[in-house]
Amino acid sequence: MAEYDYDLFTIGAGSGGVRASRVAAAHGARVAVAEEYRVGGTCVIRGCVPKKMLVYGAHFAEDLVDAERFGWDIAGKTFDWKRLRDIVQDDVTRLNGIYTQTLDNHGVTIINERAEITGPHELTLASGKVVTAKYILIATGARPQLPDFPGSEHGITSNEAFHLDAIPERVMIAGGGYIANEFAGIFHEFGAKVCVVNRGDQLLRGYDEALRDRLLQISLMKGIDFRFNAKFEKIEKLESGKLRVHLTGHDPCEVDLVMYAIGRVPNVEGLGLDKAGVEQGAKGEILVDRFSKTNVDHIYAVGDVTDRVQLTPVAIREGQAFADTVFGGGDPVAVDHSCIPSAVFSHPPIASVGMTEREARDKLGSIKVYQSDFRSMKNVVAGRNERGLYKMVVDAANDRVVGIHMIGQDAPEILQGFAVAVRAGLTKADFDATVAIHPTMAEEMVLLK
Repeated sequence: MAEYDYDLFTIGAGSGGVRASRVAAAHGARVAVAEEYRVGGTCVIRGCVPKKMLVYGAHFAEDLVDAERFGWDIAGKTFDWKRLRDIVQDDVTRLNGIYTQTLDNHGVTIINERAEITGPHELTLASGKVVTAKYILIATGARPQLPDFPGSEHGITSNEAFHLDAIPERVMIAGGGYIANEFAGIFHEFGAKVCVVNRGDQLLRGYDEALRDRLLQISLMKGIDFRFNAKFEKIEKLESGKLRVHLTGHDPCEVDLVMYAIGRVPNVEGLGLDKAGVEQGAKGEILVDRFSKTNVDHIYAVGDVTDRVQLTPVAIREGQAFADTVFGGGDPVAVDHSCIPSAVFSHPPIASVGMTEREARDKLGSIKVYQSDFRSMKNVVAGRNERGLYKMVVDAANDRVVGIHMIGQDAPEILQGFAVAVRAGLTKADFDATVAIHPTMAEEMVLLK
C-alpha cells in the first residue's frame, strides 16, 4: 500500500492551484485539491476575468458617442446594468465548469471542503475526515483588505461590486492602486459620479510617473474627482439609505456607495500554519524560497498567498514550476520574477514592463529616454482631446531597452509583444531596424527618436 493517500494535496483551486494540480497529475502523481468555494479562484470568479468584461462593456459608453463622428446614427441608446451583470456571471459559471472539467480530465480529486494542516503530511477536512499527502501545496490566494474605522462596515469591496442590483448615482472609491482606478473608470462610464479617495499623494505607486500623471489628467478631464492625502474618519448610514462620509481635511459628503480597494491580504487563517511550523511574513504571507518551498520540506506555496507578485499569470507560472520541479523528474525550475509585464485596465489603459525611468536612473545611472506623446487617429476623428503616451527607457551603456511604458487605447494588447523584446534584451537599434506597421498606434514604438 502507498505510504500516503495522495502524492500531492493542494489547498485552493485558483489559477496557481489548478495549474499545479493538473500538471502534477499529468506527471503521474495522485492529486487531490480542496476548494471550499468555486473552482477558478479570484481571477475567474471575482477578479480579472469578470472585471475585464465590465471594462469592455464600459468602453461602449464612449464608443457609441464616437460612432456618430464615424457616420453612424444610433438613436435611443440605453444601458441595462442587470443584463450585463447577469451575462458576466453566466460566463463566470461557464469558466468554473471548464476549470472543474480540466481537473476531472486529469484525474484530480476535487474535494469541496475546507482543509487544514493538522500534522506532518496530514490534513483534516471540514467533515472531520483525515487524509495524508507526501507533499502539500498552499494556493489559497488573497482577499480584499478591509479598513477599520467607525461605520466601515457600510462599504463594500470589489467582490460585491460584481453583484450590485443597480449602478449607484454617486460612488466613492478608497484606494489609489489598479483596482481603484479600474473600477473608477467602470462606474464612471456606466453613469455614476465617481470620487477616488487616496490616503497618499499619488496613484498607481510603482508605475512610471509620466503614465500616472497622464491617467490623472485624463480622469479629471472625464469628470472623475480625486481627493489625496485624505483618510476616512467615519461613515454614517442615513435613513434614506445614503452614506455620509467624513474625511480628514474635507467637508462631509453623501454618496450611494463606498467601495474599498486598499490592497489585498493573504488567505492564511485556519490553515494550521502555526501547528505545521510554516514561517510567515509581517502581513501573514507564506515565506518561500525561489522554488516555492516553505521552511517545512514537504509544504509549498504559490500565488498571492506568498505575496511575491500578485498577478494571475505569475501564480500560474509558479504552479507550473512547482509541479515540474517536484514531480517532473528533471532539474528544478524557478520562476524569474523580474521583468514581469503588467497592465491597468483603466480608461484609457496602462501597460508596463521593465524598469521605470526613476528605477533605471537609480540602478544604471546613465540612461536614455524616448517618448511619443500623440493623439490617436481614432481620437482625432472622434474629436477627443485624449492623448496617448509611449515611453522607452534605454541603458546608455549598451543600448539595451530596459523598460517600456504606455498609456492609450489597447496599450496592454500592444505591450505583450514588446515585453518579449525587453525580456530578450533587445536594443534600441533592434527597434529602429524594425519596419513599422502603418497606420497603427504600435508603430510609435519603432519610430521613437
